[in-house]
Amino acid sequence: MATTLAFDVYGTLINTHGVLSLLENMIGDKAQNFSNTWREKQLEYSFRRGLMQNYVPFSVCTKQALDYACLAHKTPLSDDQKQQLLEQYKILPAFDDVKKGLEQLKAQNYRLFAFSNGAADAVNTLLETAGISNYFEGVVSADDMKTFKPNPGVYSHFLREANSTGANTWLISSNPFDITGAISHGMRGAWIKRSEDSIFDPWEIQPTTTATDLVDLKAKLIS
Repeated sequence: MATTLAFDVYGTLINTHGVLSLLENMIGDKAQNFSNTWREKQLEYSFRRGLMQNYVPFSVCTKQALDYACLAHKTPLSDDQKQQLLEQYKILPAFDDVKKGLEQLKAQNYRLFAFSNGAADAVNTLLETAGISNYFEGVVSADDMKTFKPNPGVYSHFLREANSTGANTWLISSNPFDITGAISHGMRGAWIKRSEDSIFDPWEIQPTTTATDLVDLKAKLIS
């Protein structure tokens, strides 16, 4: 059976800071810190919603996190500016290494899936805009389960949809919470450490392997 690779999307394939240029035009040198807060709150809101069993689509978490970032940085944006940012979020770019890395992995006969908290239509738009949709056998979304990673049910849902087993599946992600969630559910996990400053949670659960990007990943996977 061919090994299945489940690729996280936001932050792993797709650069969530791809809004920086637009943000810089709007708020100048506050842009990087603002973008960091936006992303951190987006994830926090998904975790909290999941724990509360009070589901809203990931796009709503994104919008509410944007509203929070405006308040936190005392940077009021108009409704039009917020809408521009949210529209940009739908067409974020892939990281520079992604296309080459996916091409190499596809050539090795791995089964490639995109696996995201985002709704399937939003993920498909991102992949198509980035020019990488053709590498994937399918898209599996946590939205189907009305909760978010790292809920164990989301990983079970992926394995069912991909017709794979935990032992035969790698979760590929730059997000430590996603790696620990997948490994806890019997999958293997490859952490994409995109920054030297990135820290993996000092838990008893550690990545099966670590790579700097998707090109580096090919050599790190254990078939």
